[in-house]
Amino acid sequence: MRIGAVAPVLPPASKPALSVRLLFLRALTAAVACFGFAWGLSTVWGGEVTDDFRDIESRLLRFEAFNQATTAEVLSSAAAREASPCDSHTQRALLLMEIPLADAALRSGALNEYSRRTQAMEIRARELLACTPRDSFVWLVLFGIATGHGNLDQSAFDLLAMSYETSPNEAWVANRRIMLAIPVLRSAPEPIQERILGEFQELVRRGFVDIPALAYLGASEPVRASLRARIEALDERTQKAFTEAIKQRRT
Repeated sequence: MRIGAVAPVLPPASKPALSVRLLFLRALTAAVACFGFAWGLSTVWGGEVTDDFRDIESRLLRFEAFNQATTAEVLSSAAAREASPCDSHTQRALLLMEIPLADAALRSGALNEYSRRTQAMEIRARELLACTPRDSFVWLVLFGIATGHGNLDQSAFDLLAMSYETSPNEAWVANRRIMLAIPVLRSAPEPIQERILGEFQELVRRGFVDIPALAYLGASEPVRASLRARIEALDERTQKAFTEAIKQRRT
């Protein structure tokens, strides 16, 4: 079964630095934008701000989203309460909420706001890694920030490698990881390319077809050819499910 060619929707890595940054942020926010729902503040705490971010984190990991006003309110509250950098649930939730705000700032041309947001993300991520050095998502965020700054050298891909090493089989990380990794596949060292392609294939094999389909639609034609080869190595039922996901995303 052949998967039909589709036009790329993400800018190639050779575009100017602004496009590279948009690529990074849109890759991290695309899944939420396509599959999530923008909740308001009342659905976060029932009208009361608490210190427990576990429910927020859980919702975000399920690809739910909060509207910008809610997100800004949560981040402001966390700053006022000086959330511990070692509170992994809180810090992971705050990272997930900061990403779409940085995306919105960049798309609106508010570059100072964008810089402030990404700097805050990097500081938060590095402080969290000092407490939980095996947090795969945090390594992935740092990789995204590096690529967002146009850094595609070995040091950037070492960050991605650490994300793989610390969480090779968690679907919630893997779905986000392929959104960041597939657009820069051809710049990656060969061993990392194999991990990217293998993770894409494994997600589809396990039935997680929606976000791999989104990543496929955003890929360049040479990358799509590599992805198709991995899909065509799977059983016919899985290939059909992936093809249906592609069709749905195109409509």
